[in-house]
Amino acid sequence: MTGTVINDIVVSREVADLLESEAARINSPAFIADDPVQFPRRYSALPDIEIASLLSATIAWGNRKMICRDCDRMMSMMDSSPYAFMMDGAYESLDPDANVHRTFFNRNLQYYLRGLRSIYSRYPSLADWARHQGVACMEAPAWEFTSRLQYEFMAAGNGCADSRCLPQNLDKTALKRINMALRWLVRDDGIVDMGVWDFLKPSQLYIPLDVHVGNVSRSLGLLTRKQDDRRAVNELTAVMRTLRPEDPVIYDYALFGIGIGCKY
Repeated sequence: MTGTVINDIVVSREVADLLESEAARINSPAFIADDPVQFPRRYSALPDIEIASLLSATIAWGNRKMICRDCDRMMSMMDSSPYAFMMDGAYESLDPDANVHRTFFNRNLQYYLRGLRSIYSRYPSLADWARHQGVACMEAPAWEFTSRLQYEFMAAGNGCADSRCLPQNLDKTALKRINMALRWLVRDDGIVDMGVWDFLKPSQLYIPLDVHVGNVSRSLGLLTRKQDDRRAVNELTAVMRTLRPEDPVIYDYALFGIGIGCKY
């Protein structure tokens, strides 16, 4: 057995070895081409990387091939220059009823970009804004980051919220898409994730929990909670921290890859 007991969970050596081997297998350059992380990786300027990360993660649900197709189309819609497109207000000319991805439409994209434009009109980067907000000092940085974004988006959106852009039930949501975007922006091993934000540490990140990751985690005895919610994220991430306190979300790669036959 290995690690510290979390909610009566102790990770066996066999499971720990499986997680390590699968994380090393999936966390490779070959992973990038079929994942939405490829889109922020196209850019070198920090604002473009930030905007592409948040938007690509926001529509990252469903079939990965479809997600990547629609992310590619969304970047093209923004002339492959998301920061300039946003700051020029070019999004206002989009047909609000045109579809971007599944239940996400141009009207949702417009709402998102209005909120971001409000931030970037005052700060050179989203990182500078989040640093000024003191996000890194909070107990749960991902949820605090989202809460502060909600405030900005609602202020720019005439007081309205848009659950297609940001989840509203922060006490309960697993915050999967924001946690994935933060993994891209913060983790800095130089393989898949970009590590362009240094005000947060990888140790402060949380596992991006979805149905597949939740089911795999339960099958391996890493998660006892039945719901895929914020409490489950906290439990699973705490268990992963017993293995790698400095970088628990490295195991997101393993939990993603186990059971779906990835060949990376």
